[in-house]
Amino acid sequence: MNLQTNIILRKQPNNLIDYNSNLLLLGSCFVEHIGEKLSYFKFKTLQNPFGILFHSKAIETLVAKAVAKSQYTEKDIFYHNERWHCFDAHSRLSHTSKDVLLRDLNNNISVTTKQLRSTSHIILTLGTAWVYRFLETSAIVANCHKIPQKQFKKELLSIETITSSLHYLTDLIKAINPNVVFIFTVSPVRHIKDGFIENTQGKAHLIAAIHQLLNQQSKTVNSNLHYFPSYEIMMDELRDYRFYAEDMIHPNTIAVNYIWEKFQSVWLASETSKTMEQVDAVQKGLHHKPFSPNSEAHLQFLKNIEKRMESLQEQFPHISF
Repeated sequence: MNLQTNIILRKQPNNLIDYNSNLLLLGSCFVEHIGEKLSYFKFKTLQNPFGILFHSKAIETLVAKAVAKSQYTEKDIFYHNERWHCFDAHSRLSHTSKDVLLRDLNNNISVTTKQLRSTSHIILTLGTAWVYRFLETSAIVANCHKIPQKQFKKELLSIETITSSLHYLTDLIKAINPNVVFIFTVSPVRHIKDGFIENTQGKAHLIAAIHQLLNQQSKTVNSNLHYFPSYEIMMDELRDYRFYAEDMIHPNTIAVNYIWEKFQSVWLASETSKTMEQVDAVQKGLHHKPFSPNSEAHLQFLKNIEKRMESLQEQFPHISF
């Protein structure tokens, strides 16, 4: 008896991710779950340099500024609740010092510019189609930074607007990095604060827009645009609240691990498995808490861990623990 409906997934025939790949992850909080897995196994990654970005317009702004090598100035930031903020970035970049915020914004723009030129894969996860427009400037923001809601207008991006935004940002990147591979996915995290019906409508717009882009680009030679069904896996294969965290909104550890394994089966080259096992052994060894730290057995254990680390770093110099 089969008690689960499974989404059919096939191994990608080309452009698989290995330890020579250079990955850029942008988007919603779910992309950070995948990013944490990739970082744990010591793949080369840059993850959300402007913090979590929930919608395509926010990602578009970051990409456009990075490609143009734009610099932020004092006119691009503001002071609220004893901290300096930028509407283009997540609140984790906010700071009590405007100089520190500007330094971090511009440093991260420079890092993103460099990464866009050298990255082999971009994993881009969209979380919502609902956005907030700041009435004073009419600009769509990445984060409201707890400014009163009356100063914003809430809007639902149309399918065409999202498609156009994704088209624009992918074209910008391909102009400086023609061989980059894009992996699009929709976050399985439900934006319930928008409303249940509104969340479904927003996710539908995202899915339709991504597939509209993929269909448009399918006729282009070497378009390298792909879709990974993380949202569909959560909604169908894991359609039970035991796969959610206590808030009943975010996927729990079991769900994240399940989706990660699916992603691994599709996108990671088979030869990475052995290296991942070695990295995992080192990671677990480094976090091991011995009963007798000064015992001969533990000292030998540490030597073995060190040898494994040296061996990995000889093969892949970017790996550090």
